[in-house]
Amino acid sequence: MANCNLIIDSCCDLPADVINRDGVYLIKFPYLMNHGSFEDDLFQTTQPHDFYDAMRKGAEPSTAQISIPALQEAFEWAVKSGKPTVYLSFTSGLSGSFDTAEIVCKQVLEEHPEAELYVVDTRLASVAEGLLVYEALEQREKGLSAEHMVKWAEEARFFVDEEFMVEDLESLRRGGRIPASVAFAGAKLDVKPLLTISQDGKLALNGVSRGRKKGIRQLGDYYQSRAANTNKSQFVVIGHADCPKDAQTLSDEITKINPNALVTICNIGPVIGSHVGPGMLAVVFWGNDKREELSVADRIANKVRGAK
Repeated sequence: MANCNLIIDSCCDLPADVINRDGVYLIKFPYLMNHGSFEDDLFQTTQPHDFYDAMRKGAEPSTAQISIPALQEAFEWAVKSGKPTVYLSFTSGLSGSFDTAEIVCKQVLEEHPEAELYVVDTRLASVAEGLLVYEALEQREKGLSAEHMVKWAEEARFFVDEEFMVEDLESLRRGGRIPASVAFAGAKLDVKPLLTISQDGKLALNGVSRGRKKGIRQLGDYYQSRAANTNKSQFVVIGHADCPKDAQTLSDEITKINPNALVTICNIGPVIGSHVGPGMLAVVFWGNDKREELSVADRIANKVRGAK
């Protein structure tokens, strides 16, 4: 029997059937589209193609932080369950929802001091967050306690590696995730940007590709050069924004590199999709410690700031 409950949010972009388990609560991020307000329910009530086709035809969906009532409802559910609970949150580097969750959690604990509640900043997004959540679900089934789950997640987040390709940077610019100057330069150069998530949970430009086919190969090369072990069984997640053929091509590239890879293909949900646009393609896997890639100067700065 699991020793703790988990609260997760829809920005993990995992299939609904993966997280539909007893003791697991899904917080649904809101988004606006065509003058209507919706919840990201991992495409249970709408189809990925319909969402992204609307974007191709000019729709410009926008997103918002998780509301305080939604967070209160989640933590109250945890209190009523009587079990220690951990919320694995979407990165604070791209949303203020984590900070709000910490405040709401503190308020709930003041009302229920006997409860055991934790909020963890995964510093990850989309299927990168999903890989961490998936393994957390597995660790939970193995009996990890809430306190140990927090320690595990705060360490494991630095070993999740990811790279993703977008058709262009306009959606990210519109959502304020990158500077307008970067988006403008990318459009002028007519390249496919390759991005990653830095260790502080923010977007970082990792490179560019001249053409989509080359970009898919570069994603495969990224996996080959950075995966912790490409000779043994390894769980790999491929996320796509309504480009299933490209996702399958990338999956084939991964299995050529590592025939023992266990590849899962996921849809990029509407909240993340609002910012990356149709055609986004990502590869996520367990890699080496991101903290080891920092320069000496950055390591010293982090030590001075007391950063983990």
